[in-house]
Amino acid sequence: MAYTFQVTFDSPAPHALADWWADALGWEVEPIDEKFVRGLIEAGHAREEDTTTHRGTLVWKAGAGIRHPEGLERAPRILFQFVQEPKTVKNRLHLDVRTGEDDPKALVERLLAKGATFLHEASQGPSAWTTLTDPEGNELCVSH
Repeated sequence: MAYTFQVTFDSPAPHALADWWADALGWEVEPIDEKFVRGLIEAGHAREEDTTTHRGTLVWKAGAGIRHPEGLERAPRILFQFVQEPKTVKNRLHLDVRTGEDDPKALVERLLAKGATFLHEASQGPSAWTTLTDPEGNELCVSH
C-alpha cells in the first residue's frame, strides 16, 4: 500500500511562516472559518487560549497549512506547527523548489527581498541550484 504525507515545519510563528512559504511557492494559505472557531469555543470544545489573531482573523494557535492551488492531488500539504523554541541546527530535510520555465535567479532575488538569506550556489553536471534559508532559518534550494 502506498501512503500519502504532508511536510511539517516547526515554528514559533507558524502563521507568518505559512504566509511566507505560500508567497514563495505561489500556493494558498488554507482559510480558517472564524465562525467555526468561535462556535467550538462557545460550545466548550476549544479554549480561547488555543487561538491567536493573525492579520485580523481569529486562527488556531497550533498552526497553519498551505496547499498547491490545484489541490492535494498536485502536491502534498505543508503544515507550519507552533513550537516555542526557535530552530537551532541545520535541517535534516529541506525543500527543493523547482521553477520550471520561470527564471530561478528571479525567484531567488524575490525571496531575498522577502527575508530569505543566501547561503551558497552549487552545481553538479548540468544541474545548478541556490541554497537559501527562510526567515526562520529553514533551508531550501531553488533550481530549474
